[in-house]
Amino acid sequence: MLGDVNLEYLEATHMYLFGGVKFLHLLLLLMALDIVTGVFKAWKNGNLWSRKSLFGYSRKVLVLVVIILANVVDQILGLEGAVAYATVLFYIANEGISIIENLADVGVLVPQGLADRLRSIDNSSESMTKEIKEEFTDKDKE
Repeated sequence: MLGDVNLEYLEATHMYLFGGVKFLHLLLLLMALDIVTGVFKAWKNGNLWSRKSLFGYSRKVLVLVVIILANVVDQILGLEGAVAYATVLFYIANEGISIIENLADVGVLVPQGLADRLRSIDNSSESMTKEIKEEFTDKDKE
């Protein structure tokens, strides 16, 4: 009897936190592969036990927090998983890009078109960061 109560509590907790989020298992697999390829990249670059890796691991936990939040929003608004589904798809794409970047940095051949797209994404993120910094420094001067 007590085991049934614990099982029901566990199922209710799982449903509240993750609901029927599609592709969550795929995201978790990609997160694990990103960690593995990231460790190889860090090993190659000689900074295996860096703070950057710890930050990366904690970021992955925070991604799960965002997915939980998206699921709660879905349940409150009655959107039947649309927000959580879109959130998981975004993070799946993000993890895939990160895995490919790690593989390319380690020396695994990556298709040229994909490598070019990664470079353009990387360059655009740097320019966006620069623009944001300039925007804030300009407002401080006013």
